[in-house]
Amino acid sequence: MMQMKTKTTGMPPMMNGSSDAGEKEWELRPSGMLVQKRNPDSENRPPPPTIRVRVKYHSIYHEINISSQATFGELKKMLTGPTGLHHQDQKLLYKDKERDNKLFLDIAGVKDKSKIVLMEDPISQEKRYLEMRKNAKVEKAAKTISEITLEVDRLAKQVSALESIISKGGRVVEKDLINLTELLMNQLVQLDGIIAEGDVKLQRKNQVRRVQKCVETLDVLKIKNSVTTSNVDHIEKDQSSPAHQHQRHSNKQATSPVQHEKSVKTKQQQPSKNSTSGSVVITTQWETFDSMPAPLLDHFSSPTTTPSTHAAAVQPRLSWDLL
Repeated sequence: MMQMKTKTTGMPPMMNGSSDAGEKEWELRPSGMLVQKRNPDSENRPPPPTIRVRVKYHSIYHEINISSQATFGELKKMLTGPTGLHHQDQKLLYKDKERDNKLFLDIAGVKDKSKIVLMEDPISQEKRYLEMRKNAKVEKAAKTISEITLEVDRLAKQVSALESIISKGGRVVEKDLINLTELLMNQLVQLDGIIAEGDVKLQRKNQVRRVQKCVETLDVLKIKNSVTTSNVDHIEKDQSSPAHQHQRHSNKQATSPVQHEKSVKTKQQQPSKNSTSGSVVITTQWETFDSMPAPLLDHFSSPTTTPSTHAAAVQPRLSWDLL
């Protein structure tokens, strides 16, 4: 892209720093911004020199090689290894004055073999400890909520399974509903004991709502399950009552004569339950026998005598002996 170059003379002081500044070249960037033309010689400048500073910590001197254009904050990070002191707990004094972390060494006047004093900053150290404890609590709370979330997911599946059974008219053991409610309440107690902030607090709030919703669902399921159980028990009692049995017996007797005759014949053909032998079969074909055996005819009896008159004439007389 073609660059537009312009030459200006006598720029205002705010742009060229002086009223009598010489001519300067300007270029127009593709974005439309007018900027001073870059000097290619400035890009090939050598890196800033490295200096050696002596840092005193207690009674020990540490020599550190560092760039002269580095900041005091960068020097603190380099001193963390030799001194074992965290860079946030350090305080650097140059010429008996504490220096800010963003201040450059060369601007502060630090040169080669300059002496700097390192001291511990108890206030910064305490702040860092408090921050570490806070972060540790947040991490612990997040881990606890993650574990509770997994447990609530497992319990929520059980609640859904029981809800599907009861909604279809089935029955469940009431003890299962009670135990599941107790487990959810335990998770709710653990959530109440968690103190968190930010995103962790939002996660805790969401899990509390989930647990409360599951407990409310179980309360409704208890009512439905108790109603279903009472109805089934009432039906079973009615079926076992004498009035219900009498009604069933009356319904059996109200059948037609033809059906009753068929049932009687079927029962007669079946083995008798009261008989001692299971092989005896009672049929509808009956044979008649006389109660007394027929007397033997002797040669004095008349062939024309009827059986009834003969039986009356020859009835035996039994003699009984008194003991």
